[in-house]
Amino acid sequence: MEGTGWEYQFVFVDDGSTDLTYKLLKELALIDPRATIVKLRRNFGQTAALAAGFAHCNGDYIIAMDGDLQHDPADIPKFLEKLEEGYDLVSGWRKHRIDNFWLRRIPSRCANWLMATLSGVNIHDFGTTFKAYRGEMLHELPLYGEMHRFIPALASAYGASICEIPIHNQNRKNGESHYGISRTFRVLFDLITIRFLLRYMSRPLHFFGRLGLINMMRVQR
Repeated sequence: MEGTGWEYQFVFVDDGSTDLTYKLLKELALIDPRATIVKLRRNFGQTAALAAGFAHCNGDYIIAMDGDLQHDPADIPKFLEKLEEGYDLVSGWRKHRIDNFWLRRIPSRCANWLMATLSGVNIHDFGTTFKAYRGEMLHELPLYGEMHRFIPALASAYGASICEIPIHNQNRKNGESHYGISRTFRVLFDLITIRFLLRYMSRPLHFFGRLGLINMMRVQR
């Protein structure tokens, strides 16, 4: 960041860690005034952690990254260049993934194809957190459940311009992924939710009105 010449802040979100993470972050904040620490009382999940971090960001541009060191900070200038070109959202694309082919990459491709088809947003990688946003656009979006992966779809519904750039996908140096098969079902339900929101967000009576008419017809019978 120092090489870019931009003013910046760091927002670290401790999503209910049980190790020394929070202690180390507090020590970092004491020596670097650009660091803001947000501690959640328990592990609320990635979407809640992102929403908490976004709420404490003051910049015109916001870049989200995971804390497992799989995202390369050297890619940040490329995100900033695209935002400067006028895009509202710049999504990272793990074009050359290094995950397990059958357990991670194939299911991910299927899920990304389905999300692109249902949302109408033509990007390859909805799942990565490594994305850049205009602050004023981001603060308008509702986030809950596993909705962080659907931010491009929600942003598109709000009229945002979106592009995608390839990013480096580095090996996880420590820890293990907490994503399992149970997460797949949560994502599926949220996918149904986002489809509903995109179709009926501006005209909810078109959905509930149909249900009301069907019930009226049943009562008359």
